[in-house]
Amino acid sequence: MLAKYGVKVTVLESHDIAGGAAHSWHRDGYTFESGPSLYSGMSKWPTTNPCGQVLHALDEPLPCVYYNTWMCHLPEGSFLTEVGNDQFVDVLREFVDEDAAREWIRLKELMKPLASASAALPPSAVRTDPFAAVTLARFVPGLLQAAPALPQIMAPYSKFLDANDVKHPFIRNWMEVLCFLLSGAPASGTLAAEIGYMFDDWYKPNSTLEFPIGGSEAIVDALVRGLEKNGGRLLLRSHVERIDVVDGRAAGVTLRGGAKITASKSVISNATVWDTLPMLPAGAMDPGWAKERNDTEMCASFMHLHLGVDATGLPDDLEMHHIYVEDWSRGVTAEQNMVLVSIASVADPNLAPAGKHVIHAYTPGNEPIDLWQGLDRRGDEYKKLKEERSKVLWRAVEKAIPDVRERVEIEMVGTPLTQQRFQRRHKGTYGGTGWINEDTDTIPITTASTPLPGLLVVGDSNFPGPGVPSVAAHGWSAAHELVPFWKQCAMLDKVAP
Repeated sequence: MLAKYGVKVTVLESHDIAGGAAHSWHRDGYTFESGPSLYSGMSKWPTTNPCGQVLHALDEPLPCVYYNTWMCHLPEGSFLTEVGNDQFVDVLREFVDEDAAREWIRLKELMKPLASASAALPPSAVRTDPFAAVTLARFVPGLLQAAPALPQIMAPYSKFLDANDVKHPFIRNWMEVLCFLLSGAPASGTLAAEIGYMFDDWYKPNSTLEFPIGGSEAIVDALVRGLEKNGGRLLLRSHVERIDVVDGRAAGVTLRGGAKITASKSVISNATVWDTLPMLPAGAMDPGWAKERNDTEMCASFMHLHLGVDATGLPDDLEMHHIYVEDWSRGVTAEQNMVLVSIASVADPNLAPAGKHVIHAYTPGNEPIDLWQGLDRRGDEYKKLKEERSKVLWRAVEKAIPDVRERVEIEMVGTPLTQQRFQRRHKGTYGGTGWINEDTDTIPITTASTPLPGLLVVGDSNFPGPGVPSVAAHGWSAAHELVPFWKQCAMLDKVAP
């Protein structure tokens, strides 16, 4: 976005592939994805999805496959559910009970004001200076209309459920699943605004989910094109060792090997706060800010299972996405209890060789990171733990393809150490969590600025909610710290009319 606004930008990527937690890699004709697999609001403009708005701003259309179904393998049974209509009510009647169906219908009505309020103020409009009055002015009518719901969307979603007497065990469990998918936290740690956004996007009539043709790599490629065609440059294999501070201001960085790059406006770190703070000279950062950020609660990590399999004889209507939960009583955030399975080649056959499928199964942000610290990645103890901790992933994939083990041609298991190594993330964490204080309804951090002049810190360790929408929203925020309001207003005319 800064390049689009005319700022001279250099992006430094430690890995040899762009994309960070959303990067892909290729092996024997398969395209394997490291991160996100569930998208909506990316390709149809205008959109309320912050990442979709960035693509719109950059004039980078994202061709997608549209679908509206996913498979659920829950303690109640396995069933297909849909977004965009009331089919879920029929599922509840068949697999749960009539009370659950009635509660869901009531909840959808209760959510309408939250959905409207959540969409009333796009992140692309936010500023942290007095000119925010200008950039936000066009949204005042919508904000006034949404005013009664604004206190609710800035509170934990669990409070909304409690206040509205939503008690059915399955509905509460289902909303915990959706909260965890969106924010990496339970309902007590998820802003109601996030669920409001999701309801607005998924449960409108005829809503669809999207899968980018080319997978998440297509989004990364679009962002790189948007950077480079606007004069920015991307340097791969460029590991930042140190943030250089001159006369009390972040003035550039030193790369591994000693090369230096100066920054006339700002250094922006998209590394986690736990990786960023050690790059600073001693005493450069305000100690109170540093301690507060260092003490941010870390979200757990992932276990990954990447498979290339023979698809001979598999049904043509095999579903792409599967959610697997073993035991509601343990809670969806419990380790080894919930797994997501993505068979991306169902949507885009080019992601696998002809007659094959590529599969990514993962525990979404619930793998303990300390369990893996200190292990030698080449040692027997590590290999044994990988085998043990991947068993739940196999159980989930076998729900989708019962004979999958007999079909495997490529198998790779990823751990928090894998994530730490390839994504350069402290301990392999998924990001920050614990943003919401259920007792005080503390409003989370929204600014990328820091007490050190010239340093901005963005991403999922300094902004509520791991995941693409939150990271994109913080990117908008960082860009608008450095450009005049009138440029932002011109962009809003385009992406948020």
